[in-house]
Amino acid sequence: MKALIQRVTRGVVRIEGTVKGQIERGLVILLGVRNEDREEDAKYLAEKCANLRVFSDSAGKLNLSCLDVGGEMLVVSQFTLYGDPRKGRRPSFIAAAGPEISEPLYRTFMDYLRELGLKVESGEFGAMMEVEIHNDGPVTLMVESKNG
Repeated sequence: MKALIQRVTRGVVRIEGTVKGQIERGLVILLGVRNEDREEDAKYLAEKCANLRVFSDSAGKLNLSCLDVGGEMLVVSQFTLYGDPRKGRRPSFIAAAGPEISEPLYRTFMDYLRELGLKVESGEFGAMMEVEIHNDGPVTLMVESKNG
């Protein structure tokens, strides 16, 4: 699994103009699932994202996690994270898991975040979405599961 994480002051997902999910201070996570991913990847990545120290402490150092600051998370399924554009002009998505694998793992990932005590909002799996991201810093990181 792969997560593109952005620290935000605000994040919103709209589907056909209607707000599906929104957060204030926290993290927007674009989540990609590949064919080999399993539940342990979702758990590892959820714990990593929840505890990632990307928020500033009183000294201005990135020492605080989303859990520490009471942040929120907006998780959006993003199969294109496993797109491979190295050959030709159109990316190959062979490594990206199909919905039978990726949708349950997407939901499991969010469930683990909730179990850790985070407020989690989401997009809609498989839908065409408009994602509004107010990146703070900017701080953007790519994190992969142990198998990534």
